[in-house]
Amino acid sequence: MNELIRAREVRAVFPDGTTEVMPTSAALRKAQEMGLDLVLIAPTAVPPVAKAVDFGHYQYEQKKKQHDAKKKQHVVQVKELKFRPNTDDHDYEFKKNHAIRFLQEGNRVKAVVQFRGREIAHADLGKKLLMRFAGDLTSYGSVEGVPRLEGRNAHILISPVKAAGKSGAPEKPPAEQ
Repeated sequence: MNELIRAREVRAVFPDGTTEVMPTSAALRKAQEMGLDLVLIAPTAVPPVAKAVDFGHYQYEQKKKQHDAKKKQHVVQVKELKFRPNTDDHDYEFKKNHAIRFLQEGNRVKAVVQFRGREIAHADLGKKLLMRFAGDLTSYGSVEGVPRLEGRNAHILISPVKAAGKSGAPEKPPAEQ
């Protein structure tokens, strides 16, 4: 900005739309006459591009652009659902519905079966429950691997399926013939 620009000459862009290749000192003098700062926009260009702008307003606009870009991005989270090997059907359905909602929101789901005490002897029941869970969610997500047993827990990871028509508008039924 201003005196910190080290290039001998710059391509100066002024608010009235004119663009000139001129020595840095002349461009700086002209910007200061307009009551503006000379800010280096593209330092790697040949010659570097400098723009005459109000620096405070320029910084504000840059922060606003970054904030808007951050607002539009979606951070994928991993939502965890815990089961026991003898989870009842109603509880299973309830948690399955939660998983469907999580996957539709674009989050990943980690289903965990916790074994306590001697339940670890029946690890096959937990893996069977996880396979059933993964099978029920195939239309909403894709399974990453097979159920893995780590310590007293068995888990499986399910990622959301990218929907083809995710524009927000409801899909139209095919026309009747």
